[in-house]
Amino acid sequence: MTTQIAILAIAILLRIFSNPVANVFQKKLTISGISPLFVNFLTYFILGLGCLAFIFKLDWSGISSEFWIYSIIMGLLGALGNLFLVKALQAGDLSVLGPINAYKAVISMLIGVFLLQEMPTLWGLVGVGLIIAGSYFVLNTTEEGFTWSLFKRKEIQFRIWAMILTATEAIFVKKVILFSSTIQAFFSWCWFGAIFSFVLLLVSKQYQTKGANKINAGIAGSFAALAVCIGLMQFTTNYVFEQIPVGYALSLFQLSVLVNIFLGYRIFKEQDIYKKLIGGIIMIIGSVIIIMF
Repeated sequence: MTTQIAILAIAILLRIFSNPVANVFQKKLTISGISPLFVNFLTYFILGLGCLAFIFKLDWSGISSEFWIYSIIMGLLGALGNLFLVKALQAGDLSVLGPINAYKAVISMLIGVFLLQEMPTLWGLVGVGLIIAGSYFVLNTTEEGFTWSLFKRKEIQFRIWAMILTATEAIFVKKVILFSSTIQAFFSWCWFGAIFSFVLLLVSKQYQTKGANKINAGIAGSFAALAVCIGLMQFTTNYVFEQIPVGYALSLFQLSVLVNIFLGYRIFKEQDIYKKLIGGIIMIIGSVIIIMF
């Protein structure tokens, strides 16, 4: 039991740190002129190729039709969600876009109100208040400040769409795991993500001008590092989802907000670090309160 808890703790820590580090590589690649669509596809493609080396070592005979149905939905949501995330990182500050993810708990609550008639408790309202208060500190560091005009910025809109799509994706990741295993769900995530991100790339035709022709040795290394970070992030996510409820896992993952703020400051020289850290901590507390209570 102690060993299992230790493995779970390590998986959570790896998930918390791998996600922000992946965001750094995504931002570096896109600001170098490579299309977010190509970054999204090649990340999935590299992971998919790696999975092929182990495909015959797994037993696929008992896989049900539900597994494939949920995998398709998961792949589509994941490809779209990651695309919006990369597009947001291309234009926005890592230390601003990271904390916005805490609004995922608020969105889940609103979905519960309208679709499930689940009214929020007093603790839920307290959590929402803390997230809004924390986001004031973070978003007030932008040029527009904490105003409605801020949400007209494309990178903020992209980050919100990414948050909605990946929050929904998490539900289907859990379902895929229940119908298979952590490893099979990971393979499925990589393959279907590659398929749908490839379709998006073909439709855009950006691979002709902002894709493979821009790759050199340094950029190839960044892609390899990005694939490792994304692969580690998703595999540890699957493992944690298998061990504990999705809601609790998502609350723990919010700690990556602080890593995002720190990396944005250290690598991209983003400003107002202390105000963003204070806001990030408040938002994390609010998110945890909503999910826990």
